Amino acid sequence: MSQLKTISLSHLDNVPSSPGKFKPDKSLTYIHRLRLHSSVSKLTLWLALFLGLLVFFFFLSPPAASPPPRRSLGSWGGSRWEKRIRTSARVRSRSSFTVLVTGAAGFVGTHVSLALKRRGDGVIGLDNFNAYYDTRLKRARQEMLDQAGVFVVEGDINDKDLLNKLFDVVPFTHVMHLAAQAGVRYAMQNPASYVHSNIAGFVNLLEVCKSANPQPAIVWASSSSVYGLNSKVPFSEKDRTDQPASLYAATKKAGEEIAHTYNHIYGLSITGLRFFTVYGPWGRPDMAYFFFTEDILKGKEITIYEGPDHISVARDFTFIDDIVKGCVSALDTAKKSTGSGGKKKGSAQFRIFNLGNTSPVPVTKLVNILEKLLKVKARKKFLPLPRNGDVKFTHANISLAQRELGYKPTTDLETGLKKFVKWYISYNKGSKRSSW
Repeated sequence: MSQLKTISLSHLDNVPSSPGKFKPDKSLTYIHRLRLHSSVSKLTLWLALFLGLLVFFFFLSPPAASPPPRRSLGSWGGSRWEKRIRTSARVRSRSSFTVLVTGAAGFVGTHVSLALKRRGDGVIGLDNFNAYYDTRLKRARQEMLDQAGVFVVEGDINDKDLLNKLFDVVPFTHVMHLAAQAGVRYAMQNPASYVHSNIAGFVNLLEVCKSANPQPAIVWASSSSVYGLNSKVPFSEKDRTDQPASLYAATKKAGEEIAHTYNHIYGLSITGLRFFTVYGPWGRPDMAYFFFTEDILKGKEITIYEGPDHISVARDFTFIDDIVKGCVSALDTAKKSTGSGGKKKGSAQFRIFNLGNTSPVPVTKLVNILEKLLKVKARKKFLPLPRNGDVKFTHANISLAQRELGYKPTTDLETGLKKFVKWYISYNKGSKRSSW
């Protein structure tokens, strides 16, 4: 080994350190050629064996099936599908609207779609029927909408081809954008779903709307959650919203900024509605009033969260019928977009409103009302409010909505919960569902 090293080093000593002519040793060159020829021969042999094995296994394996073409969640397209779209979009009079309602099989979306259809507007629903909560409730809402003449397309707002197709078939005058990934606490388990729906999905919808001709006016659901850690009460639209307490709130705040951008650049007429704790029949099972009702009836213990000094968390509970009136009024007062085919032709309307009840109620009082209506004593456990995105209280200042929309909530919490409980018992008795 030492001799080989010596030969190698002595050979390197013969190489000049500066450029010039260099005559290599002929005997060493011949040896290198022999070694190179031997290495190439071995490499060729192994390469031939490897390729042979590849060919053998290729012919031995069965042919792979070609992947199906990517489509939306539901089956869409075709003459029959387009006929259903046009039928659902049919208006009662020339002054009626043609509205695309996203999230139509959701809680608020169902009620708004029914209200619009009943007054003569053309309504097309869009929903992806995700499994954030039991889809049986969403399908039941869909069935109710279908009976009212509202066709709900199964698809995602991130599917640009589907959205473009809908706008090709129907020249929508308005879009009521209610599709979103809801829930404050779930954001800690699945944060990507909030970005996917509340930001990417919203941008995708705005992209289609800004390129439409004519552009629709847009009303969309923001949230009272944008007020975050703001301690000034009641919450006003002029208050700061730069301290979100949850990812859900952050995505809704981002949505408001994105909406302003599309309004400014493309002339889209956009109205944002900050909902305050909506409740009522056909509601969401992830909301406290809903799962409290279920657990109380089953004799299960319920958890009530408290702030500092054992002060109960309070919410500005707003009944669904009042929210629907606010949504419809926002559509009625929305001015036309000023752009066309993606180009702005003038400044467009941009608004944000609080839609609440103006009277925060402690969660302990909510439970007391449910006990009275259900005639069952709740088993309660009190815990400090965890740091999971929930805030201690919400309280809406609705003076702007009163002035601009004529918004005036009329349903107190006990009256609203009485309607909810009546629906809940009837629905679960009729469907024979023991759990969600």
